[in-house]
Amino acid sequence: MALSIRRMFSMFNRDLAIDLGTANTLVFSKGLGITVREPSIVAINRDTNTVEAVGEEAKRMLGRTPSNIVAIRPMRDGVIADFEVTEQMLSELMRKAQRKGGRFNVLQTDVVIGVPSEITQVERRAVKDSAKKAGAANVYLIDEAMAAAIGAGLPVTEPTGNMIVDIGGGSTDVAVISLAGVVYSRTLKVAGNAMDENIVHYIKRKYRLLIGERTAETIKLKLGSAFPLEEKIEMEIKGRSLETGIPRTLVVRDDEIREALAETVNAIVETIKIALERTPPELAADLVDKGIVLTGGGSLLKNFDKRLREETNLPVFLAEEPLLSVVLGVGQMLSDSNLLHRICKNH
Repeated sequence: MALSIRRMFSMFNRDLAIDLGTANTLVFSKGLGITVREPSIVAINRDTNTVEAVGEEAKRMLGRTPSNIVAIRPMRDGVIADFEVTEQMLSELMRKAQRKGGRFNVLQTDVVIGVPSEITQVERRAVKDSAKKAGAANVYLIDEAMAAAIGAGLPVTEPTGNMIVDIGGGSTDVAVISLAGVVYSRTLKVAGNAMDENIVHYIKRKYRLLIGERTAETIKLKLGSAFPLEEKIEMEIKGRSLETGIPRTLVVRDDEIREALAETVNAIVETIKIALERTPPELAADLVDKGIVLTGGGSLLKNFDKRLREETNLPVFLAEEPLLSVVLGVGQMLSDSNLLHRICKNH
C-alpha cells in the first residue's frame, strides 16, 4: 500500500537538485533542467513575522524597504545562518520549481543539494532538516567542489588528478578529485561577497563616500580585476557623503578597485597554491597537463585566470558555464544513482 502511494505521488512530483548558494539559489528539475534561478534573499515583515517576498523580488527591496520589512540573506559563508528563513526560502523555491514543471506538490520529492566541503556535521544536518521541513522526502548532500567538477565535465571517476576551484558568493572551494573521491579539499570563507565588502570599505575609507552592496557589485563586475588590464577603464559612481550627508558623484578607476580587491584575491590564490603543495606527487603530475578549472561567479573576475597562470605556471581554464557548474553537477546526480551513491560513500 505504501509503495502504491509513493508511486502515485511520484506522478505529481519531480526530483530536484539544488545549488544552495550564499548569493543565489538554483534549482534543477529532473527531466526539465534549471527551473529556478533566484537570489538567496528573503524579505520578512517584522510586524507579522511573515514572508513578503523571496528571490529576485526580495533583492529589489534591498536598501529600499520600510522599517517594518527587512531583506535577509539566510546563507552566510556558504552555510545556513538563519535556519527558519532558509527553510521558508527553500520551501518557496522548491514549490516554484515544481509549478514550472507542471507539478503542484513538493511532498515525496527527492533532493540533492550541493554544500561546501568543510561544513560541520551540525551544519550538514541543518541543511538536511531545512530541505525536509520544506517537503523533501530524501535529501542527499554533495560537496560543491565535486558537483562543480561534474558540471564542468571533468572525468572525476577516472584515476587521474582533477583540480577544481569554485569561487561562489560566500565561500571558495578548492579540491583535487580522483576516482570519484576528494583527495584534498579546502573551503575558504571569502569569495564574491567579500569582494563587494572590500569595495564598500575602500570607497568609504578613501573617498568618505557610502555606497550600497548593489553598487559595489556593479563596480566589481565593470572594473574589478585580479591582474592589470590592457586598457584602463573607469566609471562614475553615486553614494552619500559621510561628511555632508548629501548624495555625491565621483569617478573610480580599475587600478583602485584592483587595490581594493587585493586582500581577498591574494587569499584565494594562496589557498590554491597550498592545495597544489599538498597534492600527492602522482596526481600533481596530472595537473601539469590538465591544469586548474575555475567555476563560480567569482571566477569571472577579469584576469583572474591570468593571475593564476602567473602564480602557478599551470594551465588555467574557465568552465564553459561557470555560474551553472554546481547545479548542473548535482542535476546529473538525479539521473545517475550509481555515481550519487558512490560519491556519498567516498565522502
